[in-house]
Amino acid sequence: MSGAPSSAPTAGKVLHTAKALLRKGLVEGTAGNLSARRPDGLIVTTPSAVDYEAMTLDDLLVVDLDGNVVEPAAAPGRSPTSELHLHLACYRAYDDVQAVIHAHPVWATMFASARQALPACIDEFAMYVGGDVRCAEYGQSGSEALAANAVAALEGRGAALLANHGLVAVGPSPAKVLHIVALVERVAQIAWGARALGGPVALPEQAQTDFAGVYEIMRALP
Repeated sequence: MSGAPSSAPTAGKVLHTAKALLRKGLVEGTAGNLSARRPDGLIVTTPSAVDYEAMTLDDLLVVDLDGNVVEPAAAPGRSPTSELHLHLACYRAYDDVQAVIHAHPVWATMFASARQALPACIDEFAMYVGGDVRCAEYGQSGSEALAANAVAALEGRGAALLANHGLVAVGPSPAKVLHIVALVERVAQIAWGARALGGPVALPEQAQTDFAGVYEIMRALP
């Protein structure tokens, strides 16, 4: 990132993950957004209205937890993601969160549009996400209400659905959060298909309890 050597490692991870989101079909065009917390506590974020395919390190911005742009000092034509409230609310609420991804993958968004939780129906899901993915109460895109509702739905989880919108995922690094987003999308497809066979069956309660402990460990691993 030009003129900001201290942000380079984190910014590089953000850009790499943004490109991976595009390759995996989890974002399209300029939709969705990604951020990561630097060691100094500042937040590297993708910009608003910049296509992922064309995005470069110089397009990324650094903000403080109040949303003030810190780097670069002058960024003509660039502004932080329109969902900045969502990202900052996650960092303020959860000290262990080091990266946030917001996206609109098709299968997960079908559940969000139906305002239905995504059940923990496979072991891996409970281990990496913490259990059923709740659907947050509706909040308008870009609003503080959406951010507050998402934070509430993320309690004890690595992801939450956003009613009539998409999903948000949090974790210890951009790469780990990318894995969560991809896993949520995969399980949404599995759960949808399982409905043709009578509906997905939730994991046994004891298994969910055991895997919740595993998730707490996984959440802390970079």
